[in-house]
Amino acid sequence: MPAKGMLPLDAALAEVRAALLDRGRLIRAVAAGRRKGTTPSLVRAQLRPVALKSGDRLQVVTDDGARPHTRNVDWEVEGGAAVDALLAEPFGNWHVETVDETLQLRVTKKGDAQLHRAPTASDRAAAPAAHDRVREHLLDPGDPLFDVIGGTAAKRRQVDAFLRALDAVLGEDPDLPQPLRVVDLGCGNAYLTFAGYRYLTKVRGLTAELVGVDVREDQRVRNTELAAQLGWSEWVRFEAGTIAEAPVAGADVVLALHACDTATDEALARAVGWRARYVLAAPCCHHDLATQLRGGGAPAPYSQVVRFGILRERFADVLTDTLRAQLLRLQGYTVEVVEFIDSRHTPRNLLLRARRTGTPPTAAQRAEYAQLVEEWGLKPHLSTLLDQVVAPASS
Repeated sequence: MPAKGMLPLDAALAEVRAALLDRGRLIRAVAAGRRKGTTPSLVRAQLRPVALKSGDRLQVVTDDGARPHTRNVDWEVEGGAAVDALLAEPFGNWHVETVDETLQLRVTKKGDAQLHRAPTASDRAAAPAAHDRVREHLLDPGDPLFDVIGGTAAKRRQVDAFLRALDAVLGEDPDLPQPLRVVDLGCGNAYLTFAGYRYLTKVRGLTAELVGVDVREDQRVRNTELAAQLGWSEWVRFEAGTIAEAPVAGADVVLALHACDTATDEALARAVGWRARYVLAAPCCHHDLATQLRGGGAPAPYSQVVRFGILRERFADVLTDTLRAQLLRLQGYTVEVVEFIDSRHTPRNLLLRARRTGTPPTAAQRAEYAQLVEEWGLKPHLSTLLDQVVAPASS
């Protein structure tokens, strides 16, 4: 069981310092957040050992809000000074992983230090220090979280892969709001919601508020009880309702993992209406456009593309997500369409990953979208929803 206690801040920082400078034991450390009434000069700092051709070094990555800065310092010559400079910053949270112990330091509103200790999972403890090593898991499979929330190995693998995609986009943002408001639309058993909170707070060292939305009231009750069991009720809550109408005020990040058919469109529309900074949606089934294609004629010379049912369905999948990406671009988002996990784990492995820039669409982008839907005689459901939640892109 994790050990925790209140300490004077100086004493707690001294323990963190010892862990940071314990060469051979340190795995990774993150500092973030701010203490009450203070503003650090840095948004975030990360430390980890790296193996370079010139020898072992302590890598220090700091983010001042404009861009990240990376230094690889000599442990003996510069390490102490680099660590002391970071400890002097009024960060509100420190997360330090060593080969046998994980320290989580949180500074309270009164300026005291709450220090949590827990054993480091064995797969992390055995990790060698390598400059270009890719971690097999973003969250340790042995994390006690999974003893509470359950989930199959396949589901955990999907969630971990989804969080890697989120990690990739957040890692490029020097100015994340605190707390970061995240909404998981169509959360079901909330594996992603709970794992997302653990990732944001433990791995990223952020302060985060998560809301899970599912249409079933029994899911809301179950998930709320699990949040209480984990001690997260203040930061993780759940609402029962449809994706389109659930009572959520807004979000910085919107997640949707395998929301069926037009439920993905509802998730994207709500994200646009909230002006969410990031949207990550892995669509599930695609029936809406397949039905429209079956009922209408294809433009010449593409009638054979939709003649056979299986080909029509697969083409509808591609066309649906193509139009979703175009519609997001028309609303001021940059969009990537990527595979977030290998298809052997789930055939629904496509991910729409969008970031809001607010850049108005070009005339060419508008024309491309208009020509595509006009030639195929389509009315995407997302287009209908966006007409209801936002002003036309041309205004």
